[in-house]
Amino acid sequence: MPHKVNNLGLLFTNLAGSTRTRPATEAAWTYQGEAMADNERAPEPADTEHSADTEHAGTAEQAKDFVKRRRASLIGAIFMMATSAIGPGFITQTATFTQQLGAAFAFGILISILIDLAIQLNVWRMVTVTGKFAPTLANQAIPGAGYVLAVLIIIGGLAFNIGNIAGAGLGLNVIFGLDPKIGGALSAALAIAIFLARRAGVIVDRVLIVLGVGMILLTLYVAIVSGPPVGDALRQTVLPDTINFAAITTIVGGTVGGYITYSGAHKMLDSGTVGAEHVKEVNRAAVNGIVVTGVMRYVLFLAVLGVVASGVVLDTAGNPGADAFQAAAGEVGLRFFGLVFWAAAVSSVIGAAFTSSSFFVVFSQKIDQRIRRFITIGFIAVSTVLYLLWGAAPATILVFVGGLNGLVLPIGLAVFMYIGWFRSDLLKGYRYPKWLLIIGTLATILTVYMAIVSIGPIFALIS
Repeated sequence: MPHKVNNLGLLFTNLAGSTRTRPATEAAWTYQGEAMADNERAPEPADTEHSADTEHAGTAEQAKDFVKRRRASLIGAIFMMATSAIGPGFITQTATFTQQLGAAFAFGILISILIDLAIQLNVWRMVTVTGKFAPTLANQAIPGAGYVLAVLIIIGGLAFNIGNIAGAGLGLNVIFGLDPKIGGALSAALAIAIFLARRAGVIVDRVLIVLGVGMILLTLYVAIVSGPPVGDALRQTVLPDTINFAAITTIVGGTVGGYITYSGAHKMLDSGTVGAEHVKEVNRAAVNGIVVTGVMRYVLFLAVLGVVASGVVLDTAGNPGADAFQAAAGEVGLRFFGLVFWAAAVSSVIGAAFTSSSFFVVFSQKIDQRIRRFITIGFIAVSTVLYLLWGAAPATILVFVGGLNGLVLPIGLAVFMYIGWFRSDLLKGYRYPKWLLIIGTLATILTVYMAIVSIGPIFALIS
């Protein structure tokens, strides 16, 4: 999960310092002004007092630096989406549904990847071609739709953050045996402190890169030593014994629901990746991000499946992910799992809060970076209070918030499909591929159907 934190490090450094530089993290964007941050602009012509050779060399060097920055931004967008999707919620949801469905959950993972592809390829392309952030584009297509979209994302982000704080509490419970409520509150306070500290973000960035790589290696180790029934898993990937739409809705909501749908696309917009000429690289970034996410999903699924198939019963009301890693990797593996689980949750608390705060800007052009810092802190504080007041188990909360974001996901997707089919005037003359609209529309219809049949089971989790 390395790159998410790299972006967070930039977020901490930028927000603690000058408010002029736009942070490069978790869709750190504004509705005011240009698509590019001041330090990411395309090169300006050299001073006319310089010689032609010096002018040419300087401009060429600036252009090369700009291309490098844009490429780094594309890579950041890939890992932002992938690592936002692979966190405490994803791990808990995968462990829970693998315990319930066994190898049949492989089908749910496949369908979720296909839905992710249909969503991201459409959203990223439309945002890039139009050069407009999602709520702005939605408002232009259907007056008021952007406000509705912003409200849904803010509510979804609040739900995500309650889940992130619950995940942080579970992580400290694994490491120290601390009560998850106390652990969650302490972690939220630490998240606010890190957000406000200028240099803390850089340190957290580097530490989490190492922990993220370690988590990937640990997951691969568990997937090997647990001896999962790979043949059965592959068969049920396409021919499942049972189909659970609530599980699929939850996984989809946890990976591309809420702000995650727009975070990568908005980040690329911030970097200056605007216009139809960038469609190919945007497609590549979206597909690569989904592939990275999909591979990690499947590897984690196989790791948990191997443990479940061996006869171990995971406590889905406790910490099913920790149970799986302890069974396969022992106490050392369990403690390391808890550390990574906690660290990922804390970074997600900050990222989700900051990104969600950015959607408040659509309601008032007076909201600047300084005000957004206060909104972010308030967002974390409110999430913490709601978590402490909520009587549900932390693992249950982590599963539910994914389901909730899956339920509202079709609304935003439907707006984008409307733009593609009926508002070509907003696409600046770009001929939008019909095949892409078709798969996007099919994904929208499927997510609507799944939301309808899943709403009961998802809310039953917290009843």
